[in-house]
This record gives sequence, C-alpha cells and structure tokens, in this order.
Amino acid sequence: MRIPLLFLILLPLTAVSQTFNDFLARLNIVSQAERPAIVDSFMNAQESFPYIENDTTMFMIYRGTANSVTVAGDMNSWNPNGHSMSTVAGTDFWYRGYYFESDARIDYKYVLNGGNWILDPRNPYTCTGGYGPNSELRMPQYISPPEVEYYANIEHGSLQDTSFYSTNLGNSRTIRVYLPYGYAESEEHYPVMLFHDGLEYITLSDADNVLDYLIYHDRIVPIIGVFVPPVNRSPEYAGDQQAAFGRFITEEVMPWVDGRFRTRTEPELRGTIGASNGGNISLYLGVTYPEQFGKIGAQSSNVETNIRTAFSNNPLLDLELYLDMGTYDIEVLPPLVEALIEILDEKGYPYEYYEWHEGHSWCNWAAHLDLALTQFFPGSVNIDSPLPALPTSVKLLANYPNPFNPETTIRFELNETQEIELAVYNTSGQLVRTLVAGLYEAGGHAIQFDGTELPSGVYFYSLKWNGGSSARKMVLLK
Repeated sequence: MRIPLLFLILLPLTAVSQTFNDFLARLNIVSQAERPAIVDSFMNAQESFPYIENDTTMFMIYRGTANSVTVAGDMNSWNPNGHSMSTVAGTDFWYRGYYFESDARIDYKYVLNGGNWILDPRNPYTCTGGYGPNSELRMPQYISPPEVEYYANIEHGSLQDTSFYSTNLGNSRTIRVYLPYGYAESEEHYPVMLFHDGLEYITLSDADNVLDYLIYHDRIVPIIGVFVPPVNRSPEYAGDQQAAFGRFITEEVMPWVDGRFRTRTEPELRGTIGASNGGNISLYLGVTYPEQFGKIGAQSSNVETNIRTAFSNNPLLDLELYLDMGTYDIEVLPPLVEALIEILDEKGYPYEYYEWHEGHSWCNWAAHLDLALTQFFPGSVNIDSPLPALPTSVKLLANYPNPFNPETTIRFELNETQEIELAVYNTSGQLVRTLVAGLYEAGGHAIQFDGTELPSGVYFYSLKWNGGSSARKMVLLK
C-alpha cells in the first residue's frame, strides 16, 4: 500500500526510523504555514534533548524567538560567537549538529542575540562551575560517576572549619578538614591528602562524598583530607607568591595538621592535588618539597617552565604522580603536560596519565578524582588493616585499554614467588569474577579480562597477596 506523502510528513521522526536530516528535508518540502506542526510533532516524539543519533552524532536544539542563537562551551573554548545555530523559516526552531565521541561529556550554554547566556531549557543535566551552572551534554556511553553522589545509607566522615592566618602570606583563609568515619573512636594515624582550591573541591566536585564512598567500599584506606582555598589564586599558584605559598603549606599548614590530628608523616603517605593552576602548585610542592609530599595529583594542569626545569634538572625524586587532561580542555594546557610527561619518562618517574573526552570542568575533575585517590591510597574490598603493608615491591598496574570493550589486560608485578588472588568486583563490592588464585612466580604477569557478558559500568580489580592488597578502577563501555 502506498502511504500518502502528507501522512509521512506529519508522522513523528521516530515512527519512520528517519534521521534528523530526513526531518529537515521533510520541513523543506512543505509550506512555511505547515512547518510548525511538523516541528511540534518532532519535539513531542523525543524522549530527551539534545537529540542524539548513532551514538556519536547529536543536534543542539532551541525553540524560541531570537535574532541569533549560538552555542558556547568546552568544544569551542566558550566563544559566544563561535558556533551559530540555524533556523527553519516559518518556525522558532533552531539547531546545530555536532560529532562527539560516544562517551563524551561537555559543558555548554546557549547565547541569545549575542549576549544573553542561558541554560538549555530542555536538558535536565547541569554541571556547576566557577561561574554558575552549565548545561551538560552526556553522550550515550558516558557513565555518571557513582562516587560523587550522597548516600544516606553509608558511613560519613565529618568536616571541621578553621580560620587560619599565614605569616608567610600575611592573610587569612578558612581551611576545612575531612576526618574519616570512626576517627574519634580510633587511635590510628591516617594518611593525608591536601586539596588546592579546596573549598571548590567540596562545593563543586563533592570531594567529601567521594571520600565517604571510596572509604566505605574499601576502594581507599581511610585518610584525612585538608582543603585549602587560595586568597590570591594566580599569584599563589603560578606567580610571584608561589614560593611564599609553598612555605605557607609546608611550614604552617602541615605542622598545624600534624599537631592537631593523628596523621602519618611519611611522604609516601602524603598527597596533594589540584586542577588547572591548582595542579601547577601541586606539582611545585612535589618537586620542591619531596620530603613532605610523595603523591602528586594534577588535573587539567598548567605546568610552568620553572616546574618542568626542576623535574628535569633534579635527580630522580621519590614521587608518584597522577595526571589527566580533557580532549576538549583549554588548548594551551595539553602541550605543557605532554612536555612534562616526556621529562617524567626520561627520568623514570612512576605516573599514571589519562585523557577524557571532556573539558576544563569541575564535573570532569570530580568524576576522576577517585582514580588519583585509589592510585595513591589503595584499599581492598575486604581490607584487613587500616593501611597497606609498607614498604612493598608488589605492584598492581593500570589495565590497558581503559575504558575497554570488551577485553582489557590487567598487569601486576611480584617481588617473590607467593600466593596471590586477582578478582573483579562491582561498585557495590560484590565479586564479579576471580581471575587467578594460586602460586605465582616473581616477575611481571599479564591477565586478560573479558567483559562480554557484563553490562557497561565501573568495575574494580583487586590483587591480594601475603601481607597486602591493592585495587584499581576500570570502565567497561559497550
């Protein structure tokens, strides 16, 4: 039976399995008076916006009266004039097509008439940044991080605020300290993680939720978090107050933390982390004060010349680093991090480096904070002691590729022949699969993991040996 053309025109797009370009073609063959009804039919048929087809093609859509509509976001360095949307004559329908990776996550806003910045009215997802909320594009294979959420049914640490005056800098700021659940009843001493842009790591990246979640699920050992905000951010983190800020941290903040709380003072049990220029000061503290900080995290980081020079000119320091970058990050940053990585490789530093299909965003940094924490302070699913055995030369390495579909390789190193167990768990701590269990010889080992029968999601692989354990995160994307 032949279906009348007008009937096809009025059908919702999904009813005839056509593409967005087919929809536009249908609009163009009818009069302007008929177009609003077709647009209404299309909009009502969609379950969510932005409109995505084939996992990698998507269309930003706006409906409203305007002289111009543009898209500004991570993909164009937030240029309000960079990406103009097209309109269909006779309608208030505006659109622009994009290609993004299937697991990408992008912050964006619409800009009306050259100056009115608004959220996407039809997109329920937002990400709060330093200048307020942005709309959040989540491509189909993006996995929202479970650890950033607040869970009422798990144990929670406590937060304490102290107004702190610096003699080195001549100013005051509020320092917030996270104490893990059970701290008051325990006599244990705890590792320490220092966060730059500290209050933003809590308000914009939910770092306290992340710590609660990782500790509760034994992804990390219990640690103390010290959240230090800047007063004069650029000078302190990457300018003429950098040396004074370093003394402020090492001569004032850390002695105060050690005097007030039960801490471990070994550098291998002390970390510092920051994002953007916060990553720059984290790297500075590591290369300048390796006797105090042995674990260094830098997310989407600036890397000043003096820091690269210090890493290059100094002998190999006892440091371990975590670095990451967004593929839609600020354009000047990736070359700086790549130059640092060349130095780290040349000198033989242990480090992990990741790239994500995201931008320069607190939601990006929140989603991957767990990787730095689990690298620096690894726990296990059923940890027997509050701290991993130290020292140890047994090492659980990062799986590759990560994310993966459906196979990945898990590597580990043993310093002696011994009984080990390598297993995979889900985010609830349930055993998914025991990969190996038994006596393994000293040396390097590689184990293949096939996730064909598993759903997409976050998983953890845990290595247990005589006297210790270690765990890491991996992401299965289908």
